[in-house]
Amino acid sequence: ARVGLRAVETGIMVVSATEGVEVQTEKIFEAITELKKPTLFVVNKMTKELADFDNAYESIVNSFGKNAIAVQYPMGKGNDFTGIVDLVNMKAYKYSSDEKGTFDEIDIPADLKDDIDAKREALIEKIAENDEQLMEKYFDEGDLGEEDITTGLKAGILNQDIFPVLVTDAYANIGVRHLTDFIIKYTPSILETGEIKTVDGAVKPGKDAPLSSLVFKTISDPFTGKISIMKVFSGVFKPDSIYFNINKSTQERVGGIFLLQGKGQETIEEVLPGDIVAVAKLKDTQTGDTLTIKGENITFPEIKFPIPSISFAIEPKSRDDENRISNALQKIMEDDPTVKSQREAQTKELVISGNGQLHVELVVSKLKKKYNVNVEMKPPKIPYKETIRSNTDVEVKYKKQTGGRGQYAHVFIKMEPLPRGTDFEFEETIFGGAIPRNYIPAVEKGIREAKETGTVAGYPVVDFKVNLYDGGFHEVDSSDMAFKICASKAFKKACKEAKPTILEPIMKVEVVTPEEFMGDINGSLSGRRGKIQGMEAKGKNHIVKALVPLAEMLDFSPNLTSITGGRGSYFMEFAYYEEVPHQLQKKIIENAVKEGRIKEE
Repeated sequence: ARVGLRAVETGIMVVSATEGVEVQTEKIFEAITELKKPTLFVVNKMTKELADFDNAYESIVNSFGKNAIAVQYPMGKGNDFTGIVDLVNMKAYKYSSDEKGTFDEIDIPADLKDDIDAKREALIEKIAENDEQLMEKYFDEGDLGEEDITTGLKAGILNQDIFPVLVTDAYANIGVRHLTDFIIKYTPSILETGEIKTVDGAVKPGKDAPLSSLVFKTISDPFTGKISIMKVFSGVFKPDSIYFNINKSTQERVGGIFLLQGKGQETIEEVLPGDIVAVAKLKDTQTGDTLTIKGENITFPEIKFPIPSISFAIEPKSRDDENRISNALQKIMEDDPTVKSQREAQTKELVISGNGQLHVELVVSKLKKKYNVNVEMKPPKIPYKETIRSNTDVEVKYKKQTGGRGQYAHVFIKMEPLPRGTDFEFEETIFGGAIPRNYIPAVEKGIREAKETGTVAGYPVVDFKVNLYDGGFHEVDSSDMAFKICASKAFKKACKEAKPTILEPIMKVEVVTPEEFMGDINGSLSGRRGKIQGMEAKGKNHIVKALVPLAEMLDFSPNLTSITGGRGSYFMEFAYYEEVPHQLQKKIIENAVKEGRIKEE
C-alpha cells in the first residue's frame, strides 16, 4: 500500500461500517500523512447486519481529527440500506436492489431531516473556516452557494484541511457511482497538485515537459513474463520507443503499452501525465526505477520499503524443489521488494524475511501454488559462535608411522583472546629455522579450518590470536599435511585450556507502540533478557529501543501483536556478539549433541 501511494494523487481509506477504524487503517493513514496526500474516507459494507455509519464516522474523527467531515449520509443500514443523501447539493438518491448501480433522485426522508441538517451545517462550517472570504459570506448569509461550496471543498481537499467521508456498499453496488463522481469532481488531478519532488529538484506535470515516470510495482506473469507498472508524471510516453533508466544507466526498449483492467489488457498508443500503465519485458528495470529520456537528469526519490521484521528458514522438500526455488524466489522478490532471502553463511540455511509471520507464510504459499515449489518452514538456527577467555600456551607433537614414509610435525603455539569483532589473527615468531618457512602456511591453514568447529558446541571460534613461536620437523617425514593436522590438534588443545565459552548475536531492536502498551512492551523485552536503551515519542506512538539476544526474538512478532492488538511494529538489526549466560549454555550444548555437531563426553 505504501508503494502504491507514490502513484496516486489522492488516497482513499476504506473503513468497515461494522468495525470502524482498525489497526491497518491507522498505519496506512500515517503513510498518507507522510506523503502529504489528499485523503477520502469511505464507510463501506453498509448492508452488513451490524453496520452503523455513525459509530464508524465517530471512530474516524476520534482517530484522525476533525478534518474528517461527512459529505454524504446513509439512508438506512443493514438490509435497509437503500441509498445516500448528498450533503453538498442536499439531494437524496435511492439505489436499485439488483446490484446494477442504478438510482433515482428522491426527497430527503423526513425522519433523517434533523441529522442531515446538522451534518450539512458542520460541512459548510468546515469549508468556510479554511477561507476568510467564505467565512465572511457564511456569517453574513448563513449558507454558501453551490459554486462556493465546490471551490472551498476542492481547496480543502487539496490542502489536506478536509478529509471527506462518504458511504457505500460495494457488494450491493450502492453509492459507488456517487463515490466515483465525487472523486472526478472534487479531488485534484496531477495538473493541480503542483510540482513533484525529484532527487535534484522537481518536475512540473504537463505533456510538454520532459518525460518522467516511476515504476512502482512489478508483476511476474506466467505467460507475459515480467510486467512493470508505472506512473507517468510528465511528458508523453509512447510504445515502440527507447527510454533511459536513470537508476541503472541503461536504455530500455518499450514495445507495447497497455492498461490493466482486471484480468484483461487494453493496448494504448499514448500515455499522458497522471496515467498508470503497464509495460512487459523491460530488461533491467525494477520497482523504484525512473524512466525518462536520455540526457534528462530526473530521478524520483527512492521508494522506502518496510524493513523485514521476522525471518524463517525454508527447506525444499525434494531435489526438484531445490532446483526451482532460486528462480521462484527471485520472481517473488521482484513482485514484492519487502521480501528478502539469503543463504546464511554459518548455518547454511536459506532464510526468508518478511513483515510478520503471515507475510512469510504467504510467500511459502505462493512458492507452492504459483511455482510448484514445496518447502518446509521453520525457525532459523541461531548463528552462535565460540571464543576463549584466557591465555594459554600448548605444545603438540604429531607423529605417525605406518610403513613407508611417516608423518611428523611439532608445534608450540600461544593463544590469547582478542576484543569482540576482531575475528582471528595469526602470527609466527619462529627463530632459527625450528620450522621451515614453507610449512608455516600449512600451520595457519590447519588453525583456520579447525576454528570453524569449536570445542564447546561445535560453533566457529572467533576473537582470538595464535602465535606460532617454536616447533620441530623431520627431514623426511614432515609435510604440509602433517603440519596442518598438528596445528589443528594444537588449536583444539589450546581452546579447551583457554576457558572457552559460547557467544550469541545481540540485536538492536526498536518497537513502535501506542503509549498505553509501553509498560507491557518493556516487560516483554526485559523478560527476553533485553536491556532497555531508551524511549522517545513519535507522533501518537512511542519508540522503545533495546538490545535483545536474537534467540529470544524468534517469537516476538506474535507476542507484540497480542500485546498491542496489532497496533505495534518493530524492526531489528545485528548489533554485536555477547557471551551467553553460563546457565543457558548447557541447553545449547545439549542441542549441539542432538544435531551431531559434537560428541557427548
